[in-house]
Amino acid sequence: METNLRWVALTAVAPVAWGTNYFVTREFLPADRPLFGAALRALPAGLALLALCRRRPHGAWWWRSAVLGLLNVSVFFVLVYAASQLLPTSVASTVMAVSPLAMMLIAWALVSERPGISHLAGAAIGLGGVCLMLLTGVGGVSVPGILASAAAMLVSAFGHILAKRWSASADVLASTAWQLTAGGLFLLPVAAVAEGPPPALHTPALLAFGYVALVSTALAFTAWFTGLRHLPAGTVGLIGLLNPVTGVLLGTAVAGEVLTVQQLCGLVLVLVGVVLGRPTPAGRRGSGQAPPPPDDRHDAGDHRSKRWPPSVPYCHRG
Repeated sequence: METNLRWVALTAVAPVAWGTNYFVTREFLPADRPLFGAALRALPAGLALLALCRRRPHGAWWWRSAVLGLLNVSVFFVLVYAASQLLPTSVASTVMAVSPLAMMLIAWALVSERPGISHLAGAAIGLGGVCLMLLTGVGGVSVPGILASAAAMLVSAFGHILAKRWSASADVLASTAWQLTAGGLFLLPVAAVAEGPPPALHTPALLAFGYVALVSTALAFTAWFTGLRHLPAGTVGLIGLLNPVTGVLLGTAVAGEVLTVQQLCGLVLVLVGVVLGRPTPAGRRGSGQAPPPPDDRHDAGDHRSKRWPPSVPYCHRG
């Protein structure tokens, strides 16, 4: 249980960093360059991680990196960039909180992880909190911004579960680096054609890009994919609810957005949902002894880990 809590704490780094990303993007990055903005976020992060891991893709990971880079990086980053520019920080990050339910359903289909009662209850309570935070009566919310944020949520949920299915045999740091690099390389030529020359960046924008590339991307995605490797997707999805919590609190504290009583109640419900979805030691068998964790060097499909309750089988390597 103590080990699980350490994985939870590590995974929580990602949604907290992503929650800050909305504010930084909205306040400091050019509003009319979503393609270049996404490319300048992804490619430096991928190259930095490649410099650390010093590994190239091998075998099926050449095309897997391309698919995951397109979903988790290229499409996702552009949609998030657009949503960050069109919506208040609190609203943009809150829409993404629907992802736990999407991740549970997709994980059930792709990696045979049946959601437990606690995960479903946590998702329902968390979604209730999301609704309270969204339905604040604030006028002028951009419909295109909401659609961009919702599309980003669906794309990322599918891409993250696909990464979980494929990543059992790959080093987390290396596979994250390959995805980010591939996604950034996809974006560069599209940005050059669609948006023209790269934007002129002053010191605040350069510092902001450094933050979103190294902290909100390289560090956050490594923590997130590590969590997906060691925790059920339902638990990881519920940890992702810390994204809107961070976005709302940062928007209130720094951007001058007003936190209403209704939003505060929503935040409490979101946190309750995260707690309900935490891992439990229910995976122990009647004998009281859990089997050893699978060795990543071999197919883990027929093994169970003490990290997983009986209703959440370990994901099969694709």
